[in-house]
Amino acid sequence: MAQDIEIKYRQFVEQVAATKLVWGLKDKQGWANTDSSGEEEGDVIPFWSDKTLAKACARDEWKGYLPTFIALPEFLESWCVEMGENNVLAGINWDANMMGKEVNGLELALDVLEQLKITATDVKFLNYESVEAFIGEINEVD
Repeated sequence: MAQDIEIKYRQFVEQVAATKLVWGLKDKQGWANTDSSGEEEGDVIPFWSDKTLAKACARDEWKGYLPTFIALPEFLESWCVEMGENNVLAGINWDANMMGKEVNGLELALDVLEQLKITATDVKFLNYESVEAFIGEINEVD
């Protein structure tokens, strides 16, 4: 099962780097979140690489939530950085049973940025002049 979770994580990284979109679940009160199921205590905000995957989880406590996209630059610059600062984890490509990887926001940002670098995908950031500059900034914080 751990191998499947890791495969789904890699698929997330590759797909969001290609589409430049990240999906979450949102209702009138805000974004879906839950408690961490891992060893660390804290909140987790789930994200998906595909609208269909997100929609499959819009049930039970998240019934009525709608899949909503976040542009990749905003996700990396705002969401991942803030989650890293606030010790909030990202739940990646969870299945309908809420199984999936929980990862630190800065670690996730680095993985996606490295994928963007590998594929030479051009992304325009508000606060960074390049993927390399963003990677350098995160590495300074770590």
